[in-house]
Amino acid sequence: MDPIVEQYLKENPKLAVFVRYNPQWYRFLSRNPGRIEEMEKEAKKFYGKTFPQQIENLNSRIQMVNMLAQVAKAMKD
Repeated sequence: MDPIVEQYLKENPKLAVFVRYNPQWYRFLSRNPGRIEEMEKEAKKFYGKTFPQQIENLNSRIQMVNMLAQVAKAMKD
């Protein structure tokens, strides 16, 4: 693997973990170090950091809070 890519992965431990869980990226980055940006996008999907995933996560939290509020209200009555 390119030394620059190795250093980049050392500086970004979450990306290094992503590469360990997805070993095909070792091959991709060894052949073409310019695919780092593509790997970062895939890592965002892997960690749930894309905008749609964050919105979905926020919506599920809001639904949970609403459910808890309804349960609390039902127990109060």
